[in-house]
Amino acid sequence: MTLQKEFAQYADDVKKVKTRPTDQELLDLYGLYKQAVVGDINIDKPGMTDLKGKAKWDAWNSRKGMSKDDAMTAYIALAKESINKYGM
Repeated sequence: MTLQKEFAQYADDVKKVKTRPTDQELLDLYGLYKQAVVGDINIDKPGMTDLKGKAKWDAWNSRKGMSKDDAMTAYIALAKESINKYGM
């Protein structure tokens, strides 16, 4: 299985976990996913009143400079961990 196919499969599977992961786990997954799909962050930081948007922006920005393949590999590892922890 290619890295892209494995990434896509885990991106789909992680949405089906029985219990919702913690906010931090979701932010880590989000940041890695965006870095893998889009690359370095390309949007302005949300304002102070948009707490959710700011947290997501920070999670993505923290992955700046990471290659798409490295982000996919890290995402797959984190998704596997979440699936094992929370079940499907």
